[in-house]
Amino acid sequence: MTPLYLLLAISLAPVLFALAAYYIPGLGLRPDDSSAYGRLIEPQRPVPDNAALPLRRLDGQPFDLQSLRGRWVLVSADDSACPESCVRKLFILRNSHASQGKNVERLARVWFVTDQGQPTEQILQAYQGTHMLQADPQRLAAFLAPQAGEAAAGDALKNGMWIIDPNGNLMMSFPGDADPLKVRKDISKLLYNSRIG
Repeated sequence: MTPLYLLLAISLAPVLFALAAYYIPGLGLRPDDSSAYGRLIEPQRPVPDNAALPLRRLDGQPFDLQSLRGRWVLVSADDSACPESCVRKLFILRNSHASQGKNVERLARVWFVTDQGQPTEQILQAYQGTHMLQADPQRLAAFLAPQAGEAAAGDALKNGMWIIDPNGNLMMSFPGDADPLKVRKDISKLLYNSRIG
């Protein structure tokens, strides 16, 4: 009779282990809901219209962010002086974009310049292909980082990078000091798994 109980216990052990792993998160055996490095934004926020977030190119011409609909948009924001932390974000997004091979056309890059200054010629040359758009920092923060509050809006913009999906929704954020390889991997996964854009 003992071998029968032993056989039953051996058969039930994997099922009981799986149930415990799933229903008792404290064991630390349950996988994360997401394997993404970036933080998913929930609920997603639609891109504001021109009245809520007026944008201008560096030459003063108006720009409609909706014109990038249908593409994945990689976003950063900073002052026109673009300190080293700003350059690092632009570098990460440019290289993540360039590394996507045949999918490179599915992406666009935007740098929101949060003051009325002009970036240096060196920055303009290094990051050609990036849409450089002047935006009011308070209005921009209301879209990209509404949780920051008015006082911390500038820092929140400088300390992050974001992704807008092809439907025009802000859907993922990264810290400003993100790991470049993990950012690139997340972007690759989005493009591979997406049927849009």
